Amino acid sequence: MSSGTGNLGFYACGSILLLVCAMKLPALVRRRHDMLLRAACLLLLAAGCLMILAAPDSIVELNRRTGISNVSAPVVYAITTAFSGASLLLIINWRPAPPEETRRASRLCITAYSLTIIAIILLFWAGSAPVEQVALFDVYYANTPYLREMIVLYLAAQGVAMMTASALCWRWSREVHGFLRAGLRILAPAYLVIVSYDVIRLVAVTARLTGHDLDFLIKVSVQFAPLASLLGAIGFTLPLAGPRMAETLHTVRQLRQLAPLNKALEHVATPGAIRTTLPWWRTPPDVLLTGRKTVLYDAILALAPYYDPAVREAVRTAASHAALDEGGDESDAAVTADAVMIMIACERQRTSPQPQPEAAPLTARRTQDLIRLSQAMNSSTTRDLYEHHLSPQKAAHHD
Repeated sequence: MSSGTGNLGFYACGSILLLVCAMKLPALVRRRHDMLLRAACLLLLAAGCLMILAAPDSIVELNRRTGISNVSAPVVYAITTAFSGASLLLIINWRPAPPEETRRASRLCITAYSLTIIAIILLFWAGSAPVEQVALFDVYYANTPYLREMIVLYLAAQGVAMMTASALCWRWSREVHGFLRAGLRILAPAYLVIVSYDVIRLVAVTARLTGHDLDFLIKVSVQFAPLASLLGAIGFTLPLAGPRMAETLHTVRQLRQLAPLNKALEHVATPGAIRTTLPWWRTPPDVLLTGRKTVLYDAILALAPYYDPAVREAVRTAASHAALDEGGDESDAAVTADAVMIMIACERQRTSPQPQPEAAPLTARRTQDLIRLSQAMNSSTTRDLYEHHLSPQKAAHHD
């Protein structure tokens, strides 16, 4: 069986979906009564099988191996119906609702789409489809008894499921915020794109029923599939991966904000503390941030004997005037004073082994305090005050 470019696309997407489904199986075994997980696995399984079996080469091969002309039609239509039911079932169990209401809606959905699949199979066996049709089965057999009903049934079933799922997503999106809302607002039109696919095919089938030829609409409807797949993938992924991505970006931003403070303290001797360099390319950002904060806390603690309360008070007084002139407040002045005192303590530790007799206590700091302290290190006001107070410290040291 040769595989063209189009077939490879079907097989690649289908294989990925089945692989993801297989990765979910251990969790399904552990939580076999979790209807949401079961619906997700069913959706992945149906979507993967649909992509593989709907490929033109697969249609021809299935017909040839079974010896039944067009047997691929009810197979693809049944899987399409299963995919539609699973999509609706997933939304029903995903959205918050009273448990009894969710169970009742789930049972109704499972029953309705199971009966629809059985009806599709029975209608195909009742009809006659001797001429193989790989791409135009819907319109070619639109006037054939039983097959006509089968075609309308699967398109109607998919349209109803997608329309209902879209309405549920849109209604739910009004009650939530953040990435979940964004995902639902993407899923709602994604389902409507599939509804458009069904409507266009129904128009083509209706045209055949009334003696007209709009077969080109079948090819037009196929163009909706990539868009629906893309929007659906983004809509389902965003609520799951979005918060994690946002948290990672926030952590990376904090690492960058702490860089000035880390640079100022990187040569501080920390007796009793072990410094380890974590490779950034294979260390999670949250672990890097924890390590960075630990190193900074150790360095600030190691400098405690070298803090000068007189310097801190003098800098705080000067910084208060500068902060008020720039629209700041006393907390900004206090951070600036701490930054200058730490910078001078670094210099004192480097040049003099003798600690300050009356060291200024520095309160325990949270991550946000460290970030403010780090930002103060880059301030021109901090650098000016540091240079101003460093000279007397050096003179006193030489004396």
